[in-house]
Amino acid sequence: MGAPARPGNAARLPVIGFVEHPGRAIHPCFWRKGGVEGGVRDRWRPVRLTLALQPRILSIGELCDWFAGRRSALPISTPPKPSEGNHLTPPETSIETPTGSSLDVQDETVAPSATESSLASAGQDHAGHDHEGHEHSHPAPTLNPELTRSITVDAPVEDVNRAFQKVIKRYSKLARIPGFRAGKVPASLIKSRFGKEVRQEVLETLVSGLFGKALEEQKFRPVSQPQISELMLAEDAPLRFKATFEILPEIGIDGYDTVKVERPHAALEEGEYEAELANVLDHHATVEPVEEDRALRDGDWAEIGFKGQIQDLAQVVGEEGVEGKDVPTPITGEDALIEIGGKHTLQAFNDALRGAKVGQELSFEASYPAEFGDARLAGRTVAYDVTVKAIKKKTFPERDEEFARQLGAYEDWNDFETKLRDRLASRKREALESLARDKMLEDLVARYNFPVPETFVQQQIDARLERGLRALAQQGMSPDAMRQLDFESLREAQRDQAVHEVKVSLILDAVAAREQVQVTDEDLERELLMLSLQSREPIEALRKRLSEDGSLDRIREQMRREKTGMALFERLAS
Repeated sequence: MGAPARPGNAARLPVIGFVEHPGRAIHPCFWRKGGVEGGVRDRWRPVRLTLALQPRILSIGELCDWFAGRRSALPISTPPKPSEGNHLTPPETSIETPTGSSLDVQDETVAPSATESSLASAGQDHAGHDHEGHEHSHPAPTLNPELTRSITVDAPVEDVNRAFQKVIKRYSKLARIPGFRAGKVPASLIKSRFGKEVRQEVLETLVSGLFGKALEEQKFRPVSQPQISELMLAEDAPLRFKATFEILPEIGIDGYDTVKVERPHAALEEGEYEAELANVLDHHATVEPVEEDRALRDGDWAEIGFKGQIQDLAQVVGEEGVEGKDVPTPITGEDALIEIGGKHTLQAFNDALRGAKVGQELSFEASYPAEFGDARLAGRTVAYDVTVKAIKKKTFPERDEEFARQLGAYEDWNDFETKLRDRLASRKREALESLARDKMLEDLVARYNFPVPETFVQQQIDARLERGLRALAQQGMSPDAMRQLDFESLREAQRDQAVHEVKVSLILDAVAAREQVQVTDEDLERELLMLSLQSREPIEALRKRLSEDGSLDRIREQMRREKTGMALFERLAS
């Protein structure tokens, strides 16, 4: 399918994480979703196995801390950290890793256990609190039952012992323990001092490899982090564990190219052009005082001071005056400008001010419509005391070559008007076509019924909340105020739209695969140039950063979906 190039202001499609990348097979390892940096969500990536790989929902404190600038990235889904030991270990008792770093170790003997509970307590650390003196577990993330698969993996005792011996031998060579020469530390002492670390490395080596092999044999492609259960690992015993995960749904998209799409009428109307031109002229107009002694008339601007008292909806006059609800705080203002006869001016102000002179004091009531933007005044009546302080006139710039050049790189006024029309027509066409594409995608979602991975839904909810909280932060909401938000209700309110957006992305991926839609290097380069200009970051530095954190693949995937949606619209629109 021939696809048009993506315009810079194309409507953004949902952003969700996928394991499979175009042209690459799934990596036989464990996957996690990264955070957000530079406005681009990280891709899924293989990570080392820890003892309880689970995505987690951010705490309110983490969200607010991030918006307060105390975090560099938003950890949408992170595995618990492996145990780092305590800090009471004598400094001379350490082990040098192959990378040359040093690990703190514990003095007490750690005997490997075959039980799941002891495994978790030995190697799991939960952010935000310690585990000393108590035990608990966190619930596993919810998976969609229709897409949940489980596999049981076994390894013979010979493979387990061989893995233990290999790791113990390496630790023996690297350990620096007083009283023993390098490379001569007994295996029993290694097990005693580094039992948890040894067991962790054996776990990572065996479980990761066996899980990947089992996936290839059974042809599973997980899209969520595996939930490991029924884990049995100890020397002189076979290894066994169960991994549960979500997979992609099978999506039949036959008939996607028969959806009826109506191309919108996008011709620019003269009224739309005149309104925009009036906005441009008004933005560059000046307001100057009227020197002559005369009364206010239509087209003038009155500079006023005012005090307004909102009238109670239910007032009763008693012996002591007005009785009823508490009297609202008065509305006051100084040097306010009111256009006489203006389309946005309340009729009560027009009637009262028209014919008034400077210094005149007026009293009148103004009734506000129910749909008025200020909730305090909507549907209410206000008693105003107004003083006319000055009469002013708005002066608009001359529509000539000099003013056109002030507005931009235009040769003359006619050139400005021509390009303004073209720009408005293009903006209107893109806006209407974006709505039509959304309608097309809604029809496709309604046509095909398939389950969606809960992992993707939660990620999309995260993305939507991030955008919303980012907007609130830009509007000035403080982290303390954010902490008062009901995040559980916010997440639930985003769910339906998140499910819809995930379905849209999955359908577009299926169409792109069938139509063999590709994003060229030239397309990607244009997108990077746009991002570079928006972020004011040199393009080479931007490319390097996005390549290193995996976001470049994510950008290409998103562009592929947008390109597919636009190309499909061009084919189907009539």
